[in-house]
Amino acid sequence: MKTEEDISKAEEPLATYPGKYSYADYLSWDMEEMVEIIKGKVYKWTAAPSSKHQLVIGELIYVFKKFLKNKKCKLFPAPFDVRLPKKSLKNEDIFTVVQPDICVICDKSKLDEAGCVGAPDLIVEVLSPSNNKKDLKIKYKLYQEHGVKEYWILHPIAQTLIIYTLENGKYLASRLFGAGDTVASKVLVGFELDLEEFFKDMD
Repeated sequence: MKTEEDISKAEEPLATYPGKYSYADYLSWDMEEMVEIIKGKVYKWTAAPSSKHQLVIGELIYVFKKFLKNKKCKLFPAPFDVRLPKKSLKNEDIFTVVQPDICVICDKSKLDEAGCVGAPDLIVEVLSPSNNKKDLKIKYKLYQEHGVKEYWILHPIAQTLIIYTLENGKYLASRLFGAGDTVASKVLVGFELDLEEFFKDMD
């Protein structure tokens, strides 16, 4: 069983990859495990997601896709490379590539055969013990900096959700939603999620 110290260490950049790495480097690697690069540092997915984590993601994909049918916005679940360039779009000049659990992209010009280049309109990350720090702190700052309009963080065990909405370049946090709440998206106008209904068969 992993200790808190093990989990904390696992969340840090891989010690075996010191230095700064680009998307071009990422494409050249042959790894069995999935990794992400954030500002040139390599982060690994520490373990296979739990069954609860995967169940929640599967149900979210279903409800989002049902809403998005025949709409211009499209949903992409992980594994799906999201490249977040600062200036140049050249692979060797891109130092951040992440794998959000779910992202919704409304601008088709951001899509290519490799995935997405630029900020998705909406990102959902589902927490697990091995990714809490990365999603709550590192990716929060990253998504805010790159202009992700809406960032959902869902806790599958506590069955809670918080939504960060970008306004004037800064995230504004919703209250903590839980059982009995119906949440709405400002990016996907008309989309609502009844959390009690959503979680009722997952215990």
